[in-house]
Amino acid sequence: MASAVHVTTTDNAPATITPAPAPVAPAPNGRTVQITPGTALALVGGGTAAVLVVGTVLVSMLLAVAITAASVAVCAVVLKSLLNQQGKQS
Repeated sequence: MASAVHVTTTDNAPATITPAPAPVAPAPNGRTVQITPGTALALVGGGTAAVLVVGTVLVSMLLAVAITAASVAVCAVVLKSLLNQQGKQS
């Protein structure tokens, strides 16, 4: 971006160079977020609901893992018992 330069001359004086004024930055829009009590209550309610949903999902996943582990343990005990009985009969 080229800046404009103004040159002034008179008959008896040397030429003087006056730089163009610097461009002024535009003023900020002034748009701010205002949280009303209703909006704050909605945000708190939404956050609470999200935490409860995530907590429920995590607890159900933990319960599924615990049930699977118990089932595998029961299967291991049954297989061990069957293998021990087969070894005693031979």
